[in-house]
Amino acid sequence: MEEAGEDGFDLTPLYRAYHIHQTLGLEARFQKYYFENRKLQLTSDFQVSSMTPFLESHQTFFAQIAGFFIVEDRVLRTGGGLISKMEVENLWDTAVSKMCSVLEDQFSRMHTANHLLLIKDYVSLLGVTMRRYGFPIDALLDVLSKHRDKYHELLLSDCRKQIAEALAADKFEQMYMKKEYEYSMNVLSFQLQTSSIMPAFPFVAPFSSTVPDCCRIVRSFIEDSVSFMSHGGHLEFYDVIKKYLDRLLTEVLDGALLRVINGSMSGVTQAMQMAANMAVFERACDFFFRHAAQLSGIPLRIAERGRRQFPLTKSRDAAEEMLSGLLKQKVDGFLSLIENVNWMADEPLQGGNEYVNEVIIFLETLVSTAQQILPVQVLKRVLQDVLSHISEMIVGALLGESVKRFNVNAVMGLDVDIRLLESFAENQAPLLSEADANQLKSALVESRQMINLLLSNHPENFLNPVIRERSYNALDYRKVVTISEKLRDQSDRLFGSFGTRGAKQNPKKKSLDALIKRLKDVN
Repeated sequence: MEEAGEDGFDLTPLYRAYHIHQTLGLEARFQKYYFENRKLQLTSDFQVSSMTPFLESHQTFFAQIAGFFIVEDRVLRTGGGLISKMEVENLWDTAVSKMCSVLEDQFSRMHTANHLLLIKDYVSLLGVTMRRYGFPIDALLDVLSKHRDKYHELLLSDCRKQIAEALAADKFEQMYMKKEYEYSMNVLSFQLQTSSIMPAFPFVAPFSSTVPDCCRIVRSFIEDSVSFMSHGGHLEFYDVIKKYLDRLLTEVLDGALLRVINGSMSGVTQAMQMAANMAVFERACDFFFRHAAQLSGIPLRIAERGRRQFPLTKSRDAAEEMLSGLLKQKVDGFLSLIENVNWMADEPLQGGNEYVNEVIIFLETLVSTAQQILPVQVLKRVLQDVLSHISEMIVGALLGESVKRFNVNAVMGLDVDIRLLESFAENQAPLLSEADANQLKSALVESRQMINLLLSNHPENFLNPVIRERSYNALDYRKVVTISEKLRDQSDRLFGSFGTRGAKQNPKKKSLDALIKRLKDVN
């Protein structure tokens, strides 16, 4: 009687009936009667209606079975031998077998991750409840674990659709946030801020809506994954969560971003925004793994120790390559003006050729715009690629079919052009750093070394391995031969002078002829 209110039910009538049968000497008969009827009741509870979806009926199904065994546990403990421990255990084994069979069947029919999660949650609740009463539930938990791959495949499929929709809806323009709650929801929620100081509003973010939208999808994935994995007291599941998170990022998100970059990126503005997004995604990925570790209950230092490289490297590289490619196309439009260079000029050009002035105006405008959105290291990599392309195009012009010959004055004009480009690179030091500015300048190395060689008093020094390694290591000897053969003196004869600016010291024709001959012999 003391336990009558423990679970909200009173078994006094049952005990009274059992006592009466004991008094009449019919104890065994009543025990058999009770067991057979309870067995029939359990069989009835096993019935799964084909008329009602299991998603709607699963709570009733499991609750009836749980209730049945909570009652039997009480009867076993307080019924004075009405039912034996072995009989209860046999009934429980039957029930577990049936529940596992039903779960296997129903999970095999399901194609929605959230449906599996809802049923898993209720099975987990059943497991926690029955474990309190001493009933073993490992077989049920094994069924859940067995279906974790299917659950995550469905979850990945859902995320794939959501990410595709998020990307399709994005115009790839910087996000405009008017209120603090928008900043909190889109920036602070995913630890994307670069400063602890709250910005002034309205605030223009360096990323587009793709970033927070995808962050929400990934965060939801992590939370759903943890929810499915955290059942039955299992604690060590971070490695499993991390495995599926890696797949979400490397297969689903990276793949979706790549398709957009390779398919619908058309203008420099959009490509620049995508490249800026990728830089922000690097911070977001740090947040994702920290969030997964926290929800999994493991120390952050352990999670950091197991971190791999940035999982979106393919789309990041593709975004920068796309941006560089579009900028090179723009630059090529200005570089076409190299055709207007006077290759047999009477005097050296002082202020740079027309093409280089147009290129530098474009580059300065680009930097002014890009520094508002691109991280400095991304901007540096893109500028380095573009300057390297310009250098190749200058050498390519000298090498090409359209330039049949040129004189030293034209070379001196190109020297001015390259100095202007080098000056542009050096001027980026306040924005980047002196070391980064020097790296930008080094992108012009091929054209710089070629011009230096053409203006040298001793071009034959190219043949000296030590000097060549130190001063001409970026030059291909075949290009040197082809370009050197086009150099003419002022009277349009074969090469007769290599002049330095403002000086009349001219190397002898035989110096260059010897160089060309030796290089041809090597070839």
